[in-house]
Amino acid sequence: MESCAFQLQVVAVFILISTEFLTMENNIKLLVNNISVVYSDVIQVLKGVSLIIRAGQIVSLLGSNGAGKTTTLRAISGLLKPENGKVTEGSVEYDGKPIQNSSPEEITRKGIIQVLEGRQEFKYLTVEENLRVGTATRWGKPFKEDLELVYRYFPALQARRKSLAGYCSGGELQMLVIGRALMAHPELLLLDEPSLGLAPLLVKEIFQIIRRINQEQGTTLMVVEQNANMALQIAHYGYVMENGKVVMESTADELRENPDIKEFYLGTAASGALKSYKDVKSYKRRKRWL
Repeated sequence: MESCAFQLQVVAVFILISTEFLTMENNIKLLVNNISVVYSDVIQVLKGVSLIIRAGQIVSLLGSNGAGKTTTLRAISGLLKPENGKVTEGSVEYDGKPIQNSSPEEITRKGIIQVLEGRQEFKYLTVEENLRVGTATRWGKPFKEDLELVYRYFPALQARRKSLAGYCSGGELQMLVIGRALMAHPELLLLDEPSLGLAPLLVKEIFQIIRRINQEQGTTLMVVEQNANMALQIAHYGYVMENGKVVMESTADELRENPDIKEFYLGTAASGALKSYKDVKSYKRRKRWL
């Protein structure tokens, strides 16, 4: 009897573990599996990049200029083609289906929306007209509620809705391009350097809104950022890229406490003290993961 009871317990534990494993597998929204990206059939930028984004997560992709972060986003969103680039090895799967080297229009209709670096607005259209451009993938459907949603997240846009977008400030333009992406009802929202060129207070506000969008709308987000401190405050998981490769990955909490991340991306020593400019200037970069 005891042996039979023990066997039943083992079977129950096995079923529980299997169920949890299947739940985790089914929760995968995007799977980038060992991709290599080449531009103009000559220049290799990504070399075996792999990452996972689970539904409902905010995932941060960190790294310095030229690390391959934007190219990774383009490989996901299909924007490699206009740049004469392509995924030559590996695969990109969205909801379990391969999408690598698909057209940007096809990928956009699947619910993957990328907000490009540089806040590219239609400057001769009004703010509200710019937002309505975001409904192009679902043309003909009502958008009034979507506008109200965007204005709730970005009240500054409502005040400027009749103004030409070309007269907006940098912060207002960043709100505009994120709002335009929300109008498309994204399932996966890709943000490329949302803090670029913004004042610290605006950066904090933008990242707080990104967190609210994730929590309130259930939108899955991937955020490419050089401001590691802000990105890791809102993210659930993070990846670090160097020279076209993923060199480190972990939960956002663990990355914030990692001594290498503190030293090379957060500007603090392992003790937590701020590093002086003199120390940084004369310091020879030593990255333990390379």
